[in-house]
Amino acid sequence: MQPQPHISAGKQRTLLRRLLNQKYLQVMALLGVAWIIIFSYIPMYGVIIAFKQYVITHSISDAPWVGLENFRAFLDDDELPKVIWNTLGMSFFKLLIGFPLPILFALFLNELRSLGLKKAVQTISYLPHFLSWVILGGILATWLADVGIINHILMGLHIIKEPISYLAEPSYFWSIIITSDIWKELGWSAIIYLAAIAGVSPDLYEAATIDGAGRFQKMWYVTLPGIKGTVSILFILAISGVLNSNFDQILVLRNSLNESASNVIDIYVYQTGLVNSRYSYSAAVGLIKSIIALILLLIANSVSKKLNDSSLF
Repeated sequence: MQPQPHISAGKQRTLLRRLLNQKYLQVMALLGVAWIIIFSYIPMYGVIIAFKQYVITHSISDAPWVGLENFRAFLDDDELPKVIWNTLGMSFFKLLIGFPLPILFALFLNELRSLGLKKAVQTISYLPHFLSWVILGGILATWLADVGIINHILMGLHIIKEPISYLAEPSYFWSIIITSDIWKELGWSAIIYLAAIAGVSPDLYEAATIDGAGRFQKMWYVTLPGIKGTVSILFILAISGVLNSNFDQILVLRNSLNESASNVIDIYVYQTGLVNSRYSYSAAVGLIKSIIALILLLIANSVSKKLNDSSLF
């Protein structure tokens, strides 16, 4: 049966009326859409240089096509195993240690009864987030130097006999990266979980109290199930970003002495693209990384949807 014309016209008038009533919100939304188109979609045209032999003195359209040559060159590069090992190694330990810690921190912070103490701890914990890695890198380089405070403390406690130049030793680099990343982002990451915890119904806690549940039992049986959706979504995003190694952090803390442990994909792209002017090659590497990240996102999203009915889409 064909729809009546007057019904369609009525729906159009209703939609137009809603748009007019929300004109300020629509303008704000349009500005966001325009920003995404200008800064996210239009620059995607430059991805084609991954399939060309681009030089900066010519336009992208004038560069000759080379097909998949840049991709083959990356897969045949002798540096590839070390780069992948460093990237996945640091990302794995960041995920293993750095992902659950903000959840635990938020759970215990939520249990503090003193509002003043809770605000003080929260403020101190997320303050490092607002400092750039340039500043924090300088602080860490000073602390970890031969005459830095870390060596003074360890020697004073007789843990070590001689000062160690930590940033000059590749064996310490991963630990420094993981620890400093947790220190910087722990409090800020916990804010999301604290917001999710605030949305858990107080009636559930009251019912758990009546049933005789203790504080840890409430955390396990009430709070954690209540924020399961938030944890799942953030875990999916974390999985999709395992090939990201926090470029700013590593660039500030790396040097020629720890290069064997600090050469990750982001640094490799920077070195080959900007330093060595191999723009097409670095674009191909970046495109491979983006494709793998998309595949990981889809897999993690699908697994999360099947296991606990929580997903991004």
